[in-house]
Amino acid sequence: MSTEKSSSGLVRSLSLLDITMVGIAAMIGGAIFVLVGPGMHEAGPALIIAFLINGIITVFTALTYAELGSALPEAGGGYKWIREGLPRPNAFISGWMAWFGHMIAGSLYAVAFGSFFGHLLTVTGIAGFLGGIPPDKLIAVLVIILFTYINVKGVSDTGKIGNAITFSQLAIIGILIVAGLFAMAFTNPNWPTNFEEFFPNGSIGLIIAMGLTFIAFEGYEIIVQTGEEVKNPKKNIPRAIFISLGVVVTLYIVFAFVFIGGLNSAEIGKASWQFIGEHKELGIAEGAKFLLPFGALIVLAGGLVSTLSALNATTFSSSRVAFAMGRQYNLPVKFSTIHQRYKTPYFATLASGFIMIILAVLLPLEQIALAASVMFLFLFAQVNVAAITIRRLYGHKLDYGFKTPLFPFLPLIGVFSTIGLAIYLLIYNPLSWLIAIIWVIIGFSIYKVYSIKKELEHYAPLVASEGPQERKDYRIMIVYQPSSAEKLAKIASALAQDKDGEILFLNAVIVPIQLPLSSAQGFAEPAMKSFDELKKVLPKSVEHRYLVRLSHDTTEAILATVEEQGINLLIMDFHSLRSNRKLLSLTTCDIIGVNIKENFEKELANIVVSYDKGRHSNLGLEIANSVSNSLNSKIRIVRGVVESPEEERDILGRINERMFDLDMKKIPVERVYSQTDNVTQSLLQNFDNGIPEIIIIGAGNQSDQAFSPKTMEVIEKSPKTVFVIRDSRLSGIQARYFWNVIAPRLRENRFIYRMYLDGLRLIFFIRMKRAKARSDEDYFTPTM
Repeated sequence: MSTEKSSSGLVRSLSLLDITMVGIAAMIGGAIFVLVGPGMHEAGPALIIAFLINGIITVFTALTYAELGSALPEAGGGYKWIREGLPRPNAFISGWMAWFGHMIAGSLYAVAFGSFFGHLLTVTGIAGFLGGIPPDKLIAVLVIILFTYINVKGVSDTGKIGNAITFSQLAIIGILIVAGLFAMAFTNPNWPTNFEEFFPNGSIGLIIAMGLTFIAFEGYEIIVQTGEEVKNPKKNIPRAIFISLGVVVTLYIVFAFVFIGGLNSAEIGKASWQFIGEHKELGIAEGAKFLLPFGALIVLAGGLVSTLSALNATTFSSSRVAFAMGRQYNLPVKFSTIHQRYKTPYFATLASGFIMIILAVLLPLEQIALAASVMFLFLFAQVNVAAITIRRLYGHKLDYGFKTPLFPFLPLIGVFSTIGLAIYLLIYNPLSWLIAIIWVIIGFSIYKVYSIKKELEHYAPLVASEGPQERKDYRIMIVYQPSSAEKLAKIASALAQDKDGEILFLNAVIVPIQLPLSSAQGFAEPAMKSFDELKKVLPKSVEHRYLVRLSHDTTEAILATVEEQGINLLIMDFHSLRSNRKLLSLTTCDIIGVNIKENFEKELANIVVSYDKGRHSNLGLEIANSVSNSLNSKIRIVRGVVESPEEERDILGRINERMFDLDMKKIPVERVYSQTDNVTQSLLQNFDNGIPEIIIIGAGNQSDQAFSPKTMEVIEKSPKTVFVIRDSRLSGIQARYFWNVIAPRLRENRFIYRMYLDGLRLIFFIRMKRAKARSDEDYFTPTM
């Protein structure tokens, strides 16, 4: 077999057939023999529809996996993509969940194989020679050891053995399907009557059956783990995903159909679906007795082969997730070690196998398996969201072998469908969520205590730090540039004084990619000395902290500091921010991009807020209010009218509510009208009033570009300093975001909204006792 070495040291030796068989093995597993019975118990013949709907639902996420697998074919799969497309620590949590899920699945398959084989030993009397040791657990341990060894030895051997097992599995399933079709054609001519009571338990039974069987359609997560070991991944990964999914969905539907139709109700004494459903996990084995000689033994053999095939696939996938996490320092770097001879991640494979043995022997796998399903569903939701961000950030740079059509609508459907099924599992089995939450909390603790430190030490080490030991809750960070640091510090000082916060200055020393970061430690002292002149002019009333960080990439240094220091607000020069879409997409704090002009000092005395209807404008009002409180600046609010009168009235109401929430003095809103479709020109004329003032404007829509055309036009054409505001939804999980979502719904219910207004009036009455009165009616009765 020809091989090709990837840049990671792994060997590209797997063909399209190999990875297709991996996907089929993972999706069929033993589920086709043990889940059809319980599913039929809930849905009856409608289980066929449940399989079809599950297949349709999973296609949305499969499309995303095909797209990302073709463009970014790397070990780790979903973990790696989430790292590129979502803020930290999403990547670690997703990898932690995926690793756990694959190991749980492998342990479950090993125990299932042990149960099947142990039953054979018990029937033949061999189990009596084991001295009371449970044969299923012993066999599970032995088979995990066997497949761990096979996966350490090399993917070529893994692929050959996996293909042989999967073909045997498909042959057994094919024999059972042919037997069912033969029975429908010759021994049970009245088979259509078996489908007359198609929805015996209604839609509820159908939904429950979907929840029970959905986990069977997720093998594409394992296919993409082969990204660095498959030949021509750009074409082969999408092909393998679609071929395996099409084969498996068809097999499940046909398999259920022929077993319902093939059994003679007169012979078994009840409806075929009832007979299979009442026997639950053994339903297929019991039904097979009536379809062909030695049917139960054939099903038993199929179960043995299927569980082995799935165990091989999950052993492979769990080790690749751990390998990818070790390579990114989210797990100890030992996990990324490649065997010199076999070119496989042997330590990650051995560690995954060892944990699978512990899980198989000690834990109640059924409940943990449901928890793994919950975690896989959230992993798939994260991958769909990450795909949207990756297409926006890197789409023009990546070489896609496949692109999802109707983008981003299909990934969004994938998000909502997976979250919906996860919520269903919360209702159906709350314990699964509890186990999943506990596992995530454990992982998050490991991340905070160990992983983040190791990751930062490697990618963006902090080499110098100076500042008071006591920390403030509200933290503002300035990306240090000598030309703008003093002016940005004035803005930060005003905000810190109003919010009782602290200011951090980050000097990111960029080291050429050819040099290791460890060789640049000598830059720490001169970088720290660069703060000396700035320290002389900073006000003593605000606490300051100075950081020096080494990195090959400025954005990585900023993102690392934002997470490590718990930054609430980032202030930086707009020209450094405008083209940095990665920072805008992945940071978890609010951002102010400042386009400084020559009259900056005078302009601080006056502030004009250009209010759109988005969340960025609400933060703009908050920033303006804080600066005004500290510097006694005058504020005016301008609204470019572009909506209908009813919508504009609602927007004015939101402005007034926001001012009330901020305890601002009532400010009339200046409404700017335009005779053309471009209201920006009218806004620029309003700003050009001869008064020195700061313009505050929201970042605008970022779906196609970093900032909206309106924002860019104001920045480019106005001679005044402009603050561009970006409100991050993740900045402290602030209450204002939730209220912006909930408030419109409350207004639709007049009774609830009246209660809300009464509550505000009560708050207002209490405030009157403490300060000079003002009428909240001014705030909540906007006039046009």
